[in-house]
Amino acid sequence: AASKLQSAEKLMYICTDQLGLEQDFEQKQMPEGKLSIDGFLLCIDVSQGCNRKFDDQLKFVNNLYIQLSKSKKPIIIAATKCDECVDHYLREVQAFASNKKNLVVVETSARFNVNVETCFTALVQMMDKTRGKPKIIPYLDAYKTQRQLVVTATDKFEKLVQTVRDYHATWKTVSNKLKNHPDYEEYINLEGTKKAKNTFSKHIEQLKQEHIRKRKEEYINALPRALNTLLSNLDEIEHLSWSEALKLMEKRPDFQSCFVVLEKTPWDETDHIDKVNDRRIPFDLLTTLEAEKVYQNHVQHLISEKRRVEMKEKFKKTLEKIQFISPGQPWEEVICFVMEDEAFKYITDADSKEVYGRHQREIVEKAKEEFQEMLFEHSELFYDLDLNATPSSDKMSEIHAVLSEEPRYKALQKLAPDRESLLLKHIGFVYHPTKETCLSGQNCTDIKVEQLLANSLLQLDHGRSNLYHDSANIDKVNLFILGKDGLAQELANEIRTQSTDDEYALDGKIYELDLRPVDAKSPYLLTQLWTSTFKPHGCFCVFNSIESLNFIGECIAKIRAEASQIRRDKYMANLPFTLILANQRDSVSKNLPIMRHQGQQLANKLQCPFVDVPAGTYPRKFNETQIKQALRGVLEAVKHNFDVVSPVPTIKDLSEADLRIVMCAMCGDPFSVDLILSPFLDSHSCSAAQAGQNNSL
Repeated sequence: AASKLQSAEKLMYICTDQLGLEQDFEQKQMPEGKLSIDGFLLCIDVSQGCNRKFDDQLKFVNNLYIQLSKSKKPIIIAATKCDECVDHYLREVQAFASNKKNLVVVETSARFNVNVETCFTALVQMMDKTRGKPKIIPYLDAYKTQRQLVVTATDKFEKLVQTVRDYHATWKTVSNKLKNHPDYEEYINLEGTKKAKNTFSKHIEQLKQEHIRKRKEEYINALPRALNTLLSNLDEIEHLSWSEALKLMEKRPDFQSCFVVLEKTPWDETDHIDKVNDRRIPFDLLTTLEAEKVYQNHVQHLISEKRRVEMKEKFKKTLEKIQFISPGQPWEEVICFVMEDEAFKYITDADSKEVYGRHQREIVEKAKEEFQEMLFEHSELFYDLDLNATPSSDKMSEIHAVLSEEPRYKALQKLAPDRESLLLKHIGFVYHPTKETCLSGQNCTDIKVEQLLANSLLQLDHGRSNLYHDSANIDKVNLFILGKDGLAQELANEIRTQSTDDEYALDGKIYELDLRPVDAKSPYLLTQLWTSTFKPHGCFCVFNSIESLNFIGECIAKIRAEASQIRRDKYMANLPFTLILANQRDSVSKNLPIMRHQGQQLANKLQCPFVDVPAGTYPRKFNETQIKQALRGVLEAVKHNFDVVSPVPTIKDLSEADLRIVMCAMCGDPFSVDLILSPFLDSHSCSAAQAGQNNSL
């Protein structure tokens, strides 16, 4: 049955901050027989008190007991703070109780909640005789039982708390969610809300630290890849300290893609830890010892890799010196001969096999090429073969018998199936020499010619039709002006002076001019000449000295060579050039006749117009007559280039061709096919004869 405990008339209240100061407050003795009390719980502190003698406490308790015993009510002594018990204090309390009739001692600890409830239960049993004699549990046994309850409850509560995986969760939210859970309620009853909140806070902090640890681990693991991107050159960083390397990395163009510089540091105390989609490494993380160690390992890896590559090449040269290594020879037969080689000892088994495999591919390829060459040399062996039948075994035996004396035949001894396959392919090619049976595969000259014609003629016809259409009624002229030491800009300024809003009147027609002056010394000369937004119709080349004339001549040669080499547009190589001689300010220059003569010679060589200084005296370097003459030359050149374009009659049958060309070229020879066809492909009059025919012009 439940017992109700109450204290209607408390005699004294003492604050915990006033413990030890009891004598400073008024002491009231209990009025004899005037209190409605059914039992007494007499508490005695058995711990080592501060500035307090236990004998004085026991004397006080003795006097109090005398007063209490007069009430004839049950009394129980509670020995408190037994978790910090002084043994002889406890023995004195027990001795005190043993001298009294029916006085029971219960050892308690409010701190660990040991036997606290037992005190009240025992007192109720003494007050109600029907409940039987109270059973007092020794402190150690009660302590063990209580601790086991706490441990079990703590374990259940911690498991409950561990279901929270988001470290942003709050105690208020989680406690409201768990308040009806029995494991939560039991722990609160045993340990209290404050301890439960502390347990939760520790768990949340662990979650956060675990999250930070994982992010840091991800960053450290990603750092080698970032270093490989930004600091891959060993010669550049081999002798740099980590701080010097950091400064170097900040200057790299890809720095922002690998690292992020945060406004607040350290990174693990900012919201960056929650930006899981941002894989960039916080730059302040690089100041840690872990990051510096990664850098040191990176440098050592580059050094080791450099050494490894050197040793692999050294081992490759060792293999090249071993004459008895034959094509197809297994690695196991060779390894015993290189066991003592320094490079072999340094590199790994995988590297050794990789180098040997590369060496084998080289010698096998070489042996096959030499074998093929040998077959061509012995062409007499294949004269009498039936074109439509497979060679007989007797004929094959005869061929093998003749070839077997050749060292090039014996070189493929360990690759007999490959050798036989090469022989049969050769026989098939001799009697059916097509691009499908060609021994050079994709390097077959027929295939290369078809590919070149298909690509080049398509670009040629497309570009020609576009440019012809654009130039049929030309009203805008793009001019590239080339000169040295600012002369090009001076000519451009003079043309603009004679224009109105970049519109120039010539022979009764208005032309919009787009001028692009470039100094001949510019390193960007070729890139500025021809762009996607500017395609020049002509180029004015202006000079005022022998030196500038020679320089201009070199630039024109370079432009034409570059256009021919890259062949990005077939008309670039035929860009109209016009040489213009600038007027001398002293007008009586002794070099003028020489410059006029050499300018005309260069113009004849380049097959382009030469615009001379007109007779008379002029205050400026360029005369309106010169500009009009040069512009007419460009317009005539543009018109001439496209007047030759006319529809090409379709050739229905190759037998109708006016001119047939047979080109003999050996497959595999080291020359460029487009070199042979360039005279046709560079011509404005050349186009594909018929759609789908890649070998007819």
